[in-house]
Amino acid sequence: MAETANKKLRVGWFTFSCCEDSTILFTELMNDRWQVWKKLLDFRHARVLQTNNTMDEMDVAFVEGALASPEQVAKLKEIRSKAKKLVAIGACACMGLPSAQRDQFDPERLKEIEPIMARFAYMPHVQKLSDVVTVDAAVPGCPMDEKKFLEALDKFLKEFGVKV
Repeated sequence: MAETANKKLRVGWFTFSCCEDSTILFTELMNDRWQVWKKLLDFRHARVLQTNNTMDEMDVAFVEGALASPEQVAKLKEIRSKAKKLVAIGACACMGLPSAQRDQFDPERLKEIEPIMARFAYMPHVQKLSDVVTVDAAVPGCPMDEKKFLEALDKFLKEFGVKV
């Protein structure tokens, strides 16, 4: 893809069931990189950064967290349908854990959490992103590995012809 001086990578940042430590790390990365990133990235959806979010076509969707409810599964499928590439961010998105720890609970613990499961309409088992949609890249860690995130971002800037 040809590089253009004014082209920006259209991105979204989404979070499901997790502690959101990668989101915190992502916002911290902006302390040093905002002046550069604002010229390279078009944030279509990032609730942590802005109040006006759009759910439209994205080049790359960065998705943190595991899937604990049918509502989250549906939302992820919508995100995937609008993103050319999807990146699993952090351990919960990549492996399901630690969010999926409840999948290993004994019957007594499961009984204790039944009211919470019912209240939030949680599924019996937590899923990682790749259980539901195609994942194009993964950034492991809890929180995410900062170096691997920056490598993935650089890869997609190049792939989509955004001149750095």
